[in-house]
Formats: sequence, C-alpha cells, structure tokens
Amino acid sequence: MNRDELKAAQAPIKDRYREHPEAAVVTLRAEGLLGEDLSCSVRTGQALVAAGLHPATGGDGSFACSGDMLLQALAACAGVTMRSVATSIGVDVAGVVRAEGDLDFRGTLGVDKEAPVGFTDIRLSFELQSGASEEELATLLRLTERYCVVLQTLANSPRLSASIV
Repeated sequence: MNRDELKAAQAPIKDRYREHPEAAVVTLRAEGLLGEDLSCSVRTGQALVAAGLHPATGGDGSFACSGDMLLQALAACAGVTMRSVATSIGVDVAGVVRAEGDLDFRGTLGVDKEAPVGFTDIRLSFELQSGASEEELATLLRLTERYCVVLQTLANSPRLSASIV
C-alpha cells in the first residue's frame, strides 16, 4: 500500500469518527479455553495458540508463554504502526523490530512477596535500513510511539477488572 492508497482508505474512516466520535470506540475481545496440562488455548487471527507455563515456572516449553505473546503483540503493533507512519510521511524503511522484557519469576511463583509480578522493564528497538535523515527517523520513532496501541496501553495502564461470571 502506498501513501495515497493509505490516505484514501483511511479518509472516510477518519471523517466518520470526526462526525460520530462514538463510532470510534470499539470493544476488542479475546477468549481462551482452559485446557489440559495447565494450558489455555486462545484463537488468534490465523491460528489457535495454546499458552502454558514458561519453563522458568515449571513448564516444559511445549506451550506458548503469555509473556512472550505480550512482547510479540508489542513488536507486531509497533511494526505495523511504524510501517503505516512511514508510508504516511513518505519515508522508506525496512528492518527488524524487537521487544524484550525482564521478569523476576520469584514474584509470580510466590517465592518472594517483595518481588514484582510482571515485567519490570520492557525495551522496544528498531534496526532499520533507510535513506531517511536523522530528523525523519526521529519523527518516525516519535509518531510510532504515539500511535502504537499496545505501547500506549502498556505506558498508560488502562482500568482493569477481573470477575467470575
């Protein structure tokens, strides 16, 4: 998709959201089926993914780790966002996006009540090939950070709730 095609595809959507802001609020859903062997199967856009315990918590590595899936979602979202922004501002880029995060598994295992449960640090990096100037690349990164849904969700914690229904 080139710049003009992207603008043409998004223009009527943006116009609708300007005229009817409530139409822009969409509830996304994910559902998992509790399975055998301490697993939970989640349908992605293309496949069914069985998630289970990470080897650092007693898993055998045969299931996807939900922590890895979170980082994969961040990398995917940041990559798609960067490509969209690059197309919009007329910058040609190729390369690799990486997301990595640090976990102290003592927290989730209840070994140390002071140890945090969850990622303490997440790093997102881009290894790019581009003829763009440093200023253009800085703009690309700034806009990618600004518009990446997963990055912004992690940076600005949403209200969360959990229930048994």
